[in-house]
Order: sequence, then C-alpha cells, then structure tokens
Amino acid sequence: MSTSIADLRKDYKLLSLDIPDVLADPIQQFDVWFQHALKSDLLEPNAMTLATTTSDGKPSARKVLLKGLDQRGFIFYTNYESRKAKDILDNPFVALCFHWGELERQVRIEGIARKISKEESEAYFHSRPFESRIGAIASKQSSVVNSRAELEEQYQELLKKYEGKHVPMPDFWGGYVIEPHVIEFWQGRSGRMHDRLEYRKDRNSWTISRLSP
Repeated sequence: MSTSIADLRKDYKLLSLDIPDVLADPIQQFDVWFQHALKSDLLEPNAMTLATTTSDGKPSARKVLLKGLDQRGFIFYTNYESRKAKDILDNPFVALCFHWGELERQVRIEGIARKISKEESEAYFHSRPFESRIGAIASKQSSVVNSRAELEEQYQELLKKYEGKHVPMPDFWGGYVIEPHVIEFWQGRSGRMHDRLEYRKDRNSWTISRLSP
C-alpha cells in the first residue's frame, strides 16, 4: 500500500533565523539568500510562483522566472496578452513565492506589478537565445491552439524567416517589476516551530516583525 499523503512530513533542522541575523533592507537580505541558493546548485533557484487575481477576485497562480532584482523590486518577462497580464491589468496587486526546499527556506512577497520601460525590455529580449526570441513571437500565450503541429509549424516558419537576421521584440511582450510592500522570510525549524520574519514597508522605510509559525 502506498504511503498516505497525510503521513508525509519532514522535520526541519538545518538553520535558524532571527532579527539580529538579517539586514535592514529586505531586497539586500533576499539577495543574500538568493546567492546562497545559487551556490547550492538548486534546480532553477530563480523560479517563483506568481499569484494574480481578476477584478472580481478569482485567483490563479503559475511559475515564472525571476530575471532581475534591484531596489525597485523583482523583475520578470512575459506576453502582455497572457492570462497573467490580463489579471495584472485588472488588479495590479500580486504575490510571489520562492521555495528552496533543500535549504528549508521560503520567501513570500506581496506588491504591485508595473510594466518596465520598453527600452529595458528590449535590452533583455535581445540578450535571449535566438530560439527563445522566436518562441516569444510564435506563441500567443494563453490562447487556444488547435494542435502541437500547428504551433510547431508557426515556430519553424519564423525560424526560417529570421535566420541570420535581427529579431524585433514584439509589441505584446515585455517586463514587469513587482514593487514589494511586504516580504516574509521563512526558515524551517524542528517541531514545526518555524522562524518567520516579516518586513513591512511604511512609506520609504521597512519595519521587521517576528511572526508566529
């Protein structure tokens, strides 16, 4: 008989987390944890869950990849006609979650999504591999497609069209920055007595609080 889902559990014992251990700026503190994740050779440490809602509160979530981090916040790129982009247009308040299971760590972020400049999006677009640039043009993200064969045909036609040529960034593609107002750092602890530190923004400053697990 297979193991019951209810019986799946792990006791977290790797590390601890307290207010004296962290930096005053949560973006800098996130970078410290992110660099640790990078050095730990995790599978796609920049993968994050992006949660959005429609104007009437219907939620959806998916994995996207973090592609930039600065004092503005967390940057990712997508099709501006996708489901997530339409949700953001209706309601720019979003949430992110990073989970680094091997490190027994999680970071949860709440903030506002804003489009970045076309110039910044283009700089990133042209840094991508040729095939990825073509894929961004070929895919009408989140729309219904008749078959995989149809999608592949469009992709192959564009590969031939732009082979050895400049690939223009489509108008329907670009980046968002998530400007955070809450960032929570979670460190697993034994007996489910986890450490949770929450940074909350008040105007231009951050306050740090310990939350009960």
